[in-house]
Amino acid sequence: MKLLPASGHKRMPWKNGGGETIEIAVFPEGASLSEFDWRVSMATVASDGPFSAFPGIDRTLSILEGNGMTLLIEGREPAPLTQAAAPLAFPADVATSANLIDGTIVDLNVMTRRGRLTHHVRRLTVEGESSVESEAATILVFCHRGTVELESDGLTRALSAGDAVIVSGPLAARSKAPARCELFLIEIDTVKQR
Repeated sequence: MKLLPASGHKRMPWKNGGGETIEIAVFPEGASLSEFDWRVSMATVASDGPFSAFPGIDRTLSILEGNGMTLLIEGREPAPLTQAAAPLAFPADVATSANLIDGTIVDLNVMTRRGRLTHHVRRLTVEGESSVESEAATILVFCHRGTVELESDGLTRALSAGDAVIVSGPLAARSKAPARCELFLIEIDTVKQR
């Protein structure tokens, strides 16, 4: 098991939506935008509009900052998504658009290649000393609020808001947070081929 900074993987900023969205994504080194098996991105969104469709991709969305949005997904009732809501899974290969509730938001967007990988997003609150564990093949730990130290197998990594580490799982780490800290665990598993 290794604790690796997310910067050790490809970290690519780009503009999207006519300059209204600036996104920073982390995905495996050597993968192109059309070939990635998994991708985790944070985006600042300042306008309503359609979401990109990626056939064959499973996707979840969480709101990190701002008052949230309503996702309009073809064939579903409108789905409101705020900071308090759990990550919302939605099919990116059907027509999807979004209405901002108010102002600008920052979102966390996770995508994995269907049939090769599955993923799950967990939101954790830690304070003092506790444990952070996962059985997934790959885990990205993203610090949303506060500061925390993760220690595993003699390796220690300090995270503050906006920092992330990538772990080759399984993960069994001790966390030390001087005050309330919010983490997202993005768990990515390889699908066994029959």
